[in-house]
Amino acid sequence: MTRASLDKQPHEVASMFDDVAANYDLTNDVLSLGQDRRWRKEVAKAVDARPAERILDLAAGTGTSSLPFTRTGAYVVPCDFSLGMLREGKKRHPWLPLTAGDATRLPFRDDSFDAVTISFGLRNVQDTDQALRELHRVTKPGGRVVICEFSHPTWAPFRTVYEEYLMRALPPVARAVSSNPDAYVYLAESIQFWPEQADLAGMLQKAGWSKVAWRNLSGGIVALHRGTKSQ
Repeated sequence: MTRASLDKQPHEVASMFDDVAANYDLTNDVLSLGQDRRWRKEVAKAVDARPAERILDLAAGTGTSSLPFTRTGAYVVPCDFSLGMLREGKKRHPWLPLTAGDATRLPFRDDSFDAVTISFGLRNVQDTDQALRELHRVTKPGGRVVICEFSHPTWAPFRTVYEEYLMRALPPVARAVSSNPDAYVYLAESIQFWPEQADLAGMLQKAGWSKVAWRNLSGGIVALHRGTKSQ
C-alpha cells in the first residue's frame, strides 16, 4: 500500500488514490460523519451550473462530485490524475467523459470552461500556485472558480478538538473502513499543513483571479473559496 509524503510527489499521490479508489466515497462519508454531502451541496450552489455551460470538475475522483452539475444540463468534464479513481468511476458512471489530467498541466485549451471547480483535491497538488494558474488559463473571461478544501477552524477551542480528532481518532476509524488507512494519515497531516483561509485567497489573487472571497463551512473545517476571471 502507498502512503504519500508531504512533499506530494505526483506518482506517490496518484498511487495512493489508486489504492483507495474502491471505497473512497464511503470512507469519506464515514470519516466526515456525513458532512461531506452537505459540503458538496454548497459547492453545487456556488458553482451555479447552467444548461449548456462547460464545467471542469478537477480532482473529480470517481465522478461522484460531477453528478450535481450534470443534473442542471451543463456539460461536465470530470478530470483526475489517478487512473484507479477514473477506472472505478467508469464502472459506476460509464456515460461521464472522465478525463486523465494533471492539475499543473491541464490537457485543455485556453478559455475552455465557463466554470472550474475542485473539491478536496487542491492540497494534494505538488505546486498549488501552478494549479491555480492552470485553472485560470482554461477558464473563459468572466468565468468562475470554486474551491472547496479542508481548512482551519476559526474558534481556538474547537480547533484544538478538531486537530486531536484528525491525528488520534481518524487513523483507527480509517483502519476499520479503508483499504489503505495509512493514506488517511497523510490526508490528516496535509490538512494541518494547508494554508489558512486568507492565505489561500491571496494565492488565488496572485494567480490572476479577481473578486476573490471565501466563507467557512462547519466552523472552518472546510472553506469555500470563489473567484472570477476578468473580462
